[in-house]
Amino acid sequence: MTKLEQLLQVISKKVVFIQTHNYPDQDALASAQGLKLLLEHFGIQAVICYKGEIDKYNTIKMIELLKLDITPADSIEFREDDETILVDCQKGNSNVKTYCGKVIGCIDHHQLQDPSSYLFYDIRPNVGACATIIASYFLENNIPIDQLLATTLVYAIRMDTNLLSRSVSDLDLDIYCDLYKHSNRNIMHQLDSCTLKFKDLVTYHRAIEHLRIYHTVALIDLGTNCSEAIMGQISDFILTLREIDLVFAHSYRDNGVKYTVRSNRSDLDASEVVRQALENFGDGGGHNAMAAGFVPNVPNPNTAVTLSNIAEERVLEYVSDAMHWPREKRAKGKRIKNVQTIWNLIDGKRWI
Repeated sequence: MTKLEQLLQVISKKVVFIQTHNYPDQDALASAQGLKLLLEHFGIQAVICYKGEIDKYNTIKMIELLKLDITPADSIEFREDDETILVDCQKGNSNVKTYCGKVIGCIDHHQLQDPSSYLFYDIRPNVGACATIIASYFLENNIPIDQLLATTLVYAIRMDTNLLSRSVSDLDLDIYCDLYKHSNRNIMHQLDSCTLKFKDLVTYHRAIEHLRIYHTVALIDLGTNCSEAIMGQISDFILTLREIDLVFAHSYRDNGVKYTVRSNRSDLDASEVVRQALENFGDGGGHNAMAAGFVPNVPNPNTAVTLSNIAEERVLEYVSDAMHWPREKRAKGKRIKNVQTIWNLIDGKRWI
């Protein structure tokens, strides 16, 4: 019995909800859309729902160009007997809001948490994109994928694996190559050419001015209300510096503090970094190369700074132990003063 057949067996309603993590990215939305079309193939109506604002420009364009049908979860009146399937997230995560009804299933590619409450789950941490798992359901069950969906899934795999360079598995590569032949190249080009808005440059400028480097760790204060999408983009950008092995960034928003971690070393597990950094006052998880976390109920930006200082100290403690740094290296950091300094750093001038 295939995974899709197992999932179909646990669905008892004619209408189900497909819920993504809060502030969904391309992979979450593509996975939800693919699952929606799969269920509709078998006569089950599905509603994609999410919590939070979608503010990344290429994600907005993706929704428009690929005709994704999504609904803000807060606009839905959930009932106790409703059935929900989680995609690209797991129950209990800080970035997943709990609504009325029963979560019957979970399809995800992050580290396995407690799956005991699901009637069905397919969680594969070794896969680079959740969209890959959804696409495999189509292929395993010989269900056709039209051009629009092929484009949607391919784009999600590209984005979540950083152009097939991060946490990519053989399954990701096989499905990407298979679907790319059937995708709409014009739409792909449009999506690839609209990654930033002009106002995002202001956030990049702040990131550079507030960048602190401790040996090979970059710590970034992104101020207030920086979107998760831009946090990830900036962290990826800083990680391209040859001096940097790990990026730990934070922003105060929604009465809490959001954290993003990026790592380019297999011995610096980003998911473990964020878990240890936020232990006892927050929650986080992800993959070896990328992770995120959240501390809720933070009353003001000043408290956020205090918590983030503690989290940063824990990050440096973790990295110093993992990398066997001499103790004194953790005490040496330098704030990047201006934009010119970053170009000096890119040119190879070390600050530690």
